[in-house]
Amino acid sequence: MSFSNGRPEPEVIMNFNDGFSYSKGKLDAAYLSIIEKPPPKQPVSKEAATLKKEDVDLIVNEFEMPRAEAEKALLENEKDLAKTLKALINGHSRS
Repeated sequence: MSFSNGRPEPEVIMNFNDGFSYSKGKLDAAYLSIIEKPPPKQPVSKEAATLKKEDVDLIVNEFEMPRAEAEKALLENEKDLAKTLKALINGHSRS
């Protein structure tokens, strides 16, 4: 273990050519902070609350998109599932 400025250096997992390195202690602390604090829930708008849960779930699962985006797509297409699916398919097929 080498010392720098009177303090021992942390255990290094990987050194990179640009001089940066990742330490196990800092990596563990960052990982634990993510696990211990779940992401905050986004507030549901009044319009999104009127959407059918099944419609939103279908879009989320089939298109693998976040729930907020699925709700936005449904709202943009007048809460019509068929219209929303067509719009999403046409939008994804161009990419």
